[in-house]
Amino acid sequence: MVSNKRVLTGIQPSGTLHLGNYFGTMRQSVEAQDQNECFYFIANYHAMTSCPKPEDLKQRTTQVAIDFLSCGIDPEKTVFWRQSDVPQVQELAWFLSCVCPMGLLERCHSYKDKLAHGLEATHGLFAYPALMAADILLYHADFVPVGKDQKQHLEVTRDLALAFNRRFGDILTVPDAIIQADVAVIPGLDGQKMSKSYNNTIEIFGEGKPIRSKFMKIKTDSTPVEDPKNPDTCNVFLLYRLMATPEETEELRKMYLAGGMGYGTAKQMLFEKYTDYFAAARERRADLMAHPERVEEILQEGARKARAIAEKSMEQIRAAVGL
Repeated sequence: MVSNKRVLTGIQPSGTLHLGNYFGTMRQSVEAQDQNECFYFIANYHAMTSCPKPEDLKQRTTQVAIDFLSCGIDPEKTVFWRQSDVPQVQELAWFLSCVCPMGLLERCHSYKDKLAHGLEATHGLFAYPALMAADILLYHADFVPVGKDQKQHLEVTRDLALAFNRRFGDILTVPDAIIQADVAVIPGLDGQKMSKSYNNTIEIFGEGKPIRSKFMKIKTDSTPVEDPKNPDTCNVFLLYRLMATPEETEELRKMYLAGGMGYGTAKQMLFEKYTDYFAAARERRADLMAHPERVEEILQEGARKARAIAEKSMEQIRAAVGL
């Protein structure tokens, strides 16, 4: 992870947070707090592209704030806010749209993928990368932790920043992506990328029999119990190593290669590791769930800080474009 830089990331409140969210973005965000100037927001404008019910959007936004805080985001070290509490982001999105070629958006794979999975072809879904660019450029972020699937959108952000700067002067900071190769794509229950869109997720804060049954459903191959198995192609092992120490990971690798172990044993080991790994976060979450007013105070204070920076940016940008 970089140090002494401005790092920004956002997460959509589009449903219950899962291991893909945590290991793809959240863990990096927590680790970055001690060495960087960090800006983290809940992307509730972006969540509207899937047309949630108003009451669901509101509830999910609060829930994702609680989950972020439970997983270690420290509001004393970061600026943490709701996207919709900083209206300047929509203003910048319009300015960027005016320098954005249609072809740039038409080439985005995410739009095509979401259509293929049944989402309606709205302008909001199509223009999503322009709003994402505004989220980043408004705060002059140096680095953005992104999953492999969002790398193209970060490239769009860079293209729009460069196009804007060519036309109006060297105003916007051109950000770089942070992608950790070993966690770039987190496998879901079916082996595809873990995503709510694919209904293949494992929740961060699942409990009891329902969450254990999910672990038991993780897709594996048909290698017999007595035969050696390849850990590097096994979804169970790939998830286990994210939560285990190097020594624990190596021990399980040896068990795979030796043979005589069924996948059911590996899944049980993974479930137990998951339970231990998030135990402290579960305790913090229970406390925050009991005090929602504390969460709202944190978000309001974060929005106040974010708006101050956003308005300063927009004053310069408005002047540059002639407004």
